[in-house]
Amino acid sequence: MTIFWHRRDLRASDNRGLAAAAADGDTVPVFVFDDAVLDHAGDARVRFMLDSLAELREAYRERGSDLVVARGDPAELLPALAAAVDAEAVHWNADYSGLAQERDARVEDALADAGVAAETHHDAVLHEPGTIRTNAGEPYSVYTYFWKKWRDREKPDPFPAPDSGDLADGDALAAGELADALAGEFDIDDALRSDLPSIEDLGFGEPEADVQAGGTAAAHDRLESFRDEPVFSYEADREYPARAGSSRLSPHLKFGTIGIRTVYEATEAAMADARERDERTDDDSETEDDELGPAASSVETFQSQLAWREFYAQVLYFNPEVVSQNYKEYEEPIQWRDDPEELAAWKAGETGYPIVDAGMRQLRDEAWMHNRVRMIVASFLTKDLLIDWRAGYDHFREHLADHDTANDTGGWQWAASTGTDAQPYFRIFNPATQGERYDPDAEYIREYVPELRGVDADAIHDWPDLTDEERTELAPDYADPIVDHGERREQALAMYKRARGEEPDEA
Repeated sequence: MTIFWHRRDLRASDNRGLAAAAADGDTVPVFVFDDAVLDHAGDARVRFMLDSLAELREAYRERGSDLVVARGDPAELLPALAAAVDAEAVHWNADYSGLAQERDARVEDALADAGVAAETHHDAVLHEPGTIRTNAGEPYSVYTYFWKKWRDREKPDPFPAPDSGDLADGDALAAGELADALAGEFDIDDALRSDLPSIEDLGFGEPEADVQAGGTAAAHDRLESFRDEPVFSYEADREYPARAGSSRLSPHLKFGTIGIRTVYEATEAAMADARERDERTDDDSETEDDELGPAASSVETFQSQLAWREFYAQVLYFNPEVVSQNYKEYEEPIQWRDDPEELAAWKAGETGYPIVDAGMRQLRDEAWMHNRVRMIVASFLTKDLLIDWRAGYDHFREHLADHDTANDTGGWQWAASTGTDAQPYFRIFNPATQGERYDPDAEYIREYVPELRGVDADAIHDWPDLTDEERTELAPDYADPIVDHGERREQALAMYKRARGEEPDEA
């Protein structure tokens, strides 16, 4: 008998650790609600997780088994569960944050003390952290070089789902029987459940946002829909939030409702189709033999986003402190501003910068935000409001359904010019220019900022430069700009120069 401990891999198919556990014998699938992890969660993510767990449990029941659900410290629960079902080993898939590494080390020690083997697998990434290094043997801190090696490495195939015969019998996993076996070990009513807890049981509330559907079926629907057409124009569409150019797979990859090998396999199939498309449309005038056509280049651009995900995972793995500390060291501390009113306006989407406010309201309404807009709102917080990136990271962590520690710390530190491979401190997004460039007709802005729906696109993009009288006439209910971008840009440059130990330029 073996146990498989589900964490960020809420699926039965293409699950590396589950496949390995099932190969060893009758497998008991387990999920533990760990309060130490829940302390860092938010309503939207818990809703997505519970919906995904409900589908996962049904998948096991259809196979004649069940998902054992417990709440407590996994370092206490898993050895006790192993003893109750006479399991020789507990398998799980690795996670890469500092919190996860510390938790897993405690679980391994507890299992070793109980005489139970701990088997850890790398499932969430195609190439585990540390396997792609510089020629000097160091982990990469520059994405471009990491991507070139990542792209050329052979990728593993998806793993098969376990058969019914590989899983423990569902009747034997009834909560009552396990409760009897665990008597004296825990307060059974709290530790072991026959049903999934409600979101309120876990200390959260139903999210205000309309969270996209969780579960494996929804994940595969998303992948199939993206694979059918949008992936072939991804390169051209992905920067424009009004276009349906994103895969929207990020929460599914976050919670592992779909396997990364399954996603990559779909991109390789798309690449073959893309090459055929490009051959049909190529006029043979200037295309080199090894040059990708537009459709194939789009597929590769999407694959590069999968590589970014793994790049940030290995950065976090080797530098767990980046969750709360700058990756890049400056000679002096950055003198961030502490302005609760401006931070509150940013969170509420009331900064008076339309593209910024549209993004923050999309986050509020959907628990998701378009990637280009994530960069814009992060730049605005750190370079216009001069507020510490950690305040933005905390807000994203609370509200995003797809919050991923590695991706979000990487993205926020990139925007703040404090991270690995970050944009230089002197490159500061002009939010008005960004809105005009990536939402030229203001379609995205009008969707999320209804106060501007009757306003011409040119006026929307010029909003910070209009007079008070013009803004009042056009959209009296929409906010005036809370800062002057030009002034704050100069302040930001001075702030970073002081942090670099340099004298700021004189005004």
